[in-house]
Amino acid sequence: MIELLRQIDHRLFHFMNTDMANPVLDVVCPVLRNKLTWLPLYLLIAFLFYRRVGHKIILLGILAAITILLSDQISSSLIKPFIHRARPCNNPAIHARLVIEYCGAGYSFVSSHAANHFGIAAFLSVFVNRKGICVPLLFVWAFLVSVSQIYVGVHFPIDVTAGALLGTAIGFSVALFGRKYVAPASAKN
Repeated sequence: MIELLRQIDHRLFHFMNTDMANPVLDVVCPVLRNKLTWLPLYLLIAFLFYRRVGHKIILLGILAAITILLSDQISSSLIKPFIHRARPCNNPAIHARLVIEYCGAGYSFVSSHAANHFGIAAFLSVFVNRKGICVPLLFVWAFLVSVSQIYVGVHFPIDVTAGALLGTAIGFSVALFGRKYVAPASAKN
């Protein structure tokens, strides 16, 4: 069973990293995974939440930072050193196509990018107005960032999937804890 999962993971990686290769995605995917690309979105989200919760934005920001801290440290300081899975771009047997300049010296499982982005998406989804399209957009954003990790050659699909699940669990947990201290956005209308 483990061998079958590994084969599926490698085939899916090669499909996304090599078979889907094209000049447009070669430009778009590195941009999607760059945290500076999303700075305007982060500022917009902070502004919109400030309008909804006022001074409680500080507590919301602290809780969001705790979400990122937990998802990042659990993925990179606990799970990665324990599993020791080499990144596809650091494994010559994989023949990964590296689209970015640097592969990264760390391990692959789980993807910290996926954990962090799905964590913050899950966290924010608890506090946004659920009548709109905001919640699906948060998860589409996290998905695009995560899939770009596979395309550029630094993670396998299972790394991204596990990171997404980890981040989502952490994000929802922190948000449900913090919800009693920060009124949901929909309750402020």
